[in-house]
Amino acid sequence: MHFLDIRCVSCSLLNHSRIHLLKMAAPVVAEGAAVLAFRSVMQRVRQAADRSGTLPESIRVVAVSKTKPVSMIRQLYDAGHRCFGENYVQEIVDKAPQLPQDIEWHFIGHLQSNKVKTLLGGVPNLAMFEGVDNQKVANNLDRMVSTLGRNPLKVLVQVNTSGEESKSGIDPSNCVDLAKHVKSSCPNLVFSGLMTIGRPDYTSTPENFKTLSNCRTEVCKALEMPEEQCELSMGMSSDFELAIEMGSTNVRIGSTIFGPRDYSKKQE
Repeated sequence: MHFLDIRCVSCSLLNHSRIHLLKMAAPVVAEGAAVLAFRSVMQRVRQAADRSGTLPESIRVVAVSKTKPVSMIRQLYDAGHRCFGENYVQEIVDKAPQLPQDIEWHFIGHLQSNKVKTLLGGVPNLAMFEGVDNQKVANNLDRMVSTLGRNPLKVLVQVNTSGEESKSGIDPSNCVDLAKHVKSSCPNLVFSGLMTIGRPDYTSTPENFKTLSNCRTEVCKALEMPEEQCELSMGMSSDFELAIEMGSTNVRIGSTIFGPRDYSKKQE
């Protein structure tokens, strides 16, 4: 009876250890899948670039990691990727210090004026701000870059190409004026191009992409700027290949790489 008890205890411990190991292995499987998904995305980017007669190296892939853990970002970093994007100020401020400084962070979307200092002060390696949608935001960014003594910050003007009132972004008819303002009145910002998010479900149509391309033509003419120096940030997980074929130089891909979002972890 004594030996039977020992065997039962041993089996129990063994089963517990197996369960514990399985729990530990689950994130590793998920993160490994993210690296495989990323490689698949890069292959699709190359194929789309080939179809459009564009050099694949000219397409920047921003891996949008919102709601995802630092460990998952680190897996892609270790696989060779360096460009990551976030949509929430607190999230990027929390993650950036935990990761290598050679990461090129992009902040994507609307930014409240009272969070400009938090963003710029908390992420020294913020490489680009994708979301200047009014002069006030541009002015606040410009002043804070100067105050913090940062190098000039690359920015994209966000254009509302879908006409949806719920979407941030300037009306296409006003994008030239906003681009001019950034270029001429914000010495600490570098006007680098245009971006759009599209419809409420984050998909876009060829019309959305064409509208942004037309805006670039008008902006470049007004600023006497070569079009190849004016980026187009358009295309996400569901439509990045079409976007590349229609001239995108910057695609923002999240769920196709990292899997579905967990918005219970959303941070403003």
